[in-house]
Parts: sequence; structure tokens; C-alpha cells
Amino acid sequence: MIKRISNILSNLKWTVAGGVLLAASLIMMLADIAFPVDPAWLTIMICGTPIVYSAVTKLILKRSISSSLLISIAMVASIAIGELFAAGEVAFIMAIGAILEDKTVERAKKGIKQLISLAPKHGRKITDGEEQLIPVEMIARGDIVRVVPGEAVPVDGEIVSGNTSVDQSIITGESLPVDKAAGDQVFCGTINRFGAIDIRATKVGKDSSLAKLIRLVRQAQDNKAPMQRTVDRWAAWLVPTALVIAIITLLVTKDITRAVTVLVVFCPCALALATPTSIMAAIGQAAKHGVIIKSGDALERMGKADVVAFDKTGTLTYGNLAVSDVVSFNAALSGDDVLSLAASAESFSEHPLGKAIVAHAKEQRLTLRHVEDFEMIPGKGVAAKVDGRKIVCGSSDYLEETGVVVGDEVYVQLGRIRGQGKAAIVIADGTACVGLVALSDTVREFAKDMVSELKAIDTGTVLLTGDHEHTAKYIAGQLGITDVYAGLLPEQKVGRIEQLEGAGKKICMIGDGVNDAPALKTAYVGVAMGGMGSDIAVEAADVALMGDDISKIPYLKRLSNATIKLIKFNITLAMLINFIAIILSTLALLNPLTGALVHNIGAVLVVLNAALLYDRKYI
Repeated sequence: MIKRISNILSNLKWTVAGGVLLAASLIMMLADIAFPVDPAWLTIMICGTPIVYSAVTKLILKRSISSSLLISIAMVASIAIGELFAAGEVAFIMAIGAILEDKTVERAKKGIKQLISLAPKHGRKITDGEEQLIPVEMIARGDIVRVVPGEAVPVDGEIVSGNTSVDQSIITGESLPVDKAAGDQVFCGTINRFGAIDIRATKVGKDSSLAKLIRLVRQAQDNKAPMQRTVDRWAAWLVPTALVIAIITLLVTKDITRAVTVLVVFCPCALALATPTSIMAAIGQAAKHGVIIKSGDALERMGKADVVAFDKTGTLTYGNLAVSDVVSFNAALSGDDVLSLAASAESFSEHPLGKAIVAHAKEQRLTLRHVEDFEMIPGKGVAAKVDGRKIVCGSSDYLEETGVVVGDEVYVQLGRIRGQGKAAIVIADGTACVGLVALSDTVREFAKDMVSELKAIDTGTVLLTGDHEHTAKYIAGQLGITDVYAGLLPEQKVGRIEQLEGAGKKICMIGDGVNDAPALKTAYVGVAMGGMGSDIAVEAADVALMGDDISKIPYLKRLSNATIKLIKFNITLAMLINFIAIILSTLALLNPLTGALVHNIGAVLVVLNAALLYDRKYI
């Protein structure tokens, strides 16, 4: 019951009411207006009750000395000598500080629920040739499960029949669907894009890839403790020191008012505001630039990070496929002719590579030709009659299966293109290869400058991606990143981060996809691409870049460093004001009332200093 009342009185509305009542008490006192009950009593009850409850519970249950204990002692002592305003003032200032600090450490935890919602609920079990839709919990290891186009794979398994392309971005972060055939592995939660496939379940339930992903995020989230309140860090020595000085003052001067004044001015009111006001100002400034910082703890950790780890697709790149090369193997055909043939043949395709080729041809204002007898072989390619000519587009293996002669020149070009981390579509006219079209992801503008700027402020960079090694190294080479780890599943990204942090590094992980969520939670600080990134990645991260502008990363680090310096300055200022006030109190130059007002001056100075942070330039 007491805890419930304390929680109610701790909210912003009741605290504001306490402030209004305290202001009324001050006005009445200055105007010498008599009233049956001093409004400061109500302020003490509203703002003081949660403080006393916190002090008692921490002292009895946790056996810890907190700042609330010193405030409680000061309140009781002030009330005992009739200084109600002083008691109400320290209670109100500390209540405001607690609210501000709580606001800076709030962290959303909805990501787990969204991640769980991605898990398939049903699967198509095949028994004696009969298909039965059953709950995924009833699928056992070794069962044959059919997955039709557009469905999520319900379990981890091995394809036993069928060909398709699978969107594995949820698990690996790969930008392209991966062609799959009999013998290949598929993961739970990935999306079957085209052909129907039958798979043999190898990992089900809690052992599946998606279940492991959920478990990793949960574990990482549980390992992140909330930031300890700044004033409580000082409480272990602050409370005994205040009591000793107050007792010595009482014994030497025989004046209880001086002793009580020492307790009042010793209360860490300005100290309580030093951290939250600076952090809120920094968070407000970052928000102006499209950077959402979820907590003061995240801001502090960002300033201490010394290595930035990047995901590739959607982070350093846009995650959008674009035609990068068009090569002709026929002297009679220009690059535009090859592109026109490929785009025409792919015009009915739903495959991302085919769509990208068609889109590029339209951008080049090329005319698409008449198409007949379109046929798509999932995971391999397409075939069609274009103006009466049989055009085949797909992998070199698929073309050879259809009787096309793939010469050495084609393989040389394919090797070059694959070495650059690009995907390639080979085009055949009849039985002869006539050209190929290469596609690649596009590196984000300013990404290279951002990496250089991080290096200039002594911050290392590393690439952690689920993409193929060739692709990863090609992109990293363009940007100047030398440390590259490719082909990583979510748990391997987590393991790599733990390995780096075990070596003494403080890692800032930047990612955008569901597969990045465990790494974002595990890292010392996580930053998500908030514009195009998944909701789960944004929820898992400590910071979100709402405009997907990674050039803001150096700005974020500079802002974090400046905020930490300002907090230290404000704490020093608060302690200096307290030190001067203690001396004045022992000399009877301050009483509990004027001592409380000195607290207000110190608090105002700290708040004003923090407010200046909001308009400073760090871009």
C-alpha cells in the first residue's frame, strides 16, 4: 500500500503540485500572510513521502546508503526546528531531479514481442504424400515440410526437393535472395520467394535459428543494467560526511539551527540536477539533427566507445540493387542491345535481380521488346521468346543446362565481377552467350568520409556482415575499412563483438536489420538505422539515426564527449557551491531558509549551464 502511494506521488503531476504549494508557502512567508496550515506541509507530504520510503527500503532491504537518506534526515531536522519551507524545498528539488533522471534512462522493450511475431505459426507437414497444415510446435525433427512461395520457412531444414530463391535477410542480412536447391540449408523465419520446396526438418522449436535470435536478444537485454543515479554514487560518503560535520557543528557551537542548516545545504540538490539536465539538453540537440538517443547511459557509453562496428547492407550501403556493368560478348550487339534483351526477357519476372534490370533499362529509356512463352525456373533463371528469339537469362550453370555454350571469356568476366562482390546475370541468344549484366548494392553517400572522420578522432572501424566475403571486402575496400568479418550469422556477430570487447575494446555496433538486433543489444552501445531499419533493430538499439545518415556518427561521438565533460563540470560546480554553503552555515551566515535558497541558486546555475549545450555546434 505504501509503495503504491509512493509511486503515485512520484509522478510528474503530483510533483508539479508540490512545487506550486511550495511557491505559495514562499509568497505567504515573504508577504507575512498567516494561514492555518502552511502549504509547505503538503509539499513535504507529496515530494517527501517517496524519498523517505526509498531511504527506508534501501537501508533495511538492501542495506545501502542512498542520497534519499540524507534528504530524509535533513527534512526531519528542518521540521523539528520549524523550518517547513526548507524541508519542502529540498524534497521538491530532489523529486524533480529523480523525474528528470528517470526520463533519461527509460528504454523501450517492445522489440522482443515484435521478434516473436515473426515466428511462423503453422507448417505444411507431408505424411504419405498428404499435406496437412499443423501448428509449428507439432513439427518434429526429421519431418518433411512443404513451403510454398511467399511463406516463411517454419523450421530449420535441408531441401529434399524443389528449387527456389530465399530471402534470408532476417537471419544473415544478405541484400539478395539466395538461390536454393536440393541439399541446401534453409533457416526458420526466412521467406520462400518463388518455387515450392520440400524440406526435412533438422532444428525445431527452441533449437531453430529464429528461436536462437530471440534468445540472444533477450539475454543481451537482460545483461544491460540501468544506469545508477549519479547522486547515489556519492551517497556512500556524502551521508556520513554530512552527519559528522553537522554533529561537530552542534558540539562546537551548541546551536542546533547551524547543525540543521549544514544538513540542508549538504543535500545534493544541484548534484541531482547536474547529470539529467545535461543529458536532456544533449538528447534534445541530437533530436534536432535526426539522432534519437534513448537514455543518458547510452550517451555516456557512446562517448567511451573506441571501435565502431558496421553491418553492411542497409547501413554502409542503401540495400538497393542497381545495374553496375553491362558486358557484350557479341560484336554485333552494343551494351544497350544486351540490356534491352535482358530487360525484355525479365519483364515478367518477380525476382529482385530481374526487377532491377528492368528498372535500369527504363531509366535508360530503352524499348522493351515483345515477349512470349515466358518461363521462370526458381533459383536458376528465366527463358522467353523476345521478338521470336529464344533468350535465356540466369546463372552460367543454368545456361549450360539449357545447351548454351559458356566460353572462357564469359568465365573470366564472371570471375572479375564476383571478385568485386557483385551478382551477375548471363544472357544467351539461342545457344550462344551474348552478354552479361552485373548488379551491386550502392554505397551510401558520405560513408567514406564518415570512416575517415572516425579515424581522425582515434576511433577504429570494423565490418561485421552476413554477406559473402568477396562482397564484404569489396565494399570495405571502397570505404577504407581494413578489418572485415563476413558470412556471420547473428550469434557469430555477437561472438565477434564479445571477442573484441574481451580484448579491451568498447564496441559501438551500427546496423539496420532484424538479424542485427542481438549484436546491437550485446555491444557496449548500439546504433540503429531508424529510417529504413526494422522496428526490432530500432527497439534493440540505444540510439537511432532517423534519417539513415551515418555521417552523423562522428557528430554523435563529439556530442557525447562534450556532454560527459559538461556533467563533470556541473558536478564540480555543485560540490563547490555546497562546500561554500557549508562554511557559511557553520559561521551562522546562513540559516535553513537561506540555505535552501542557496540550493535554488546552485540548481539554476547547473540548469542554465546545461541549457547552453542545446545550441552548441558539433556538426
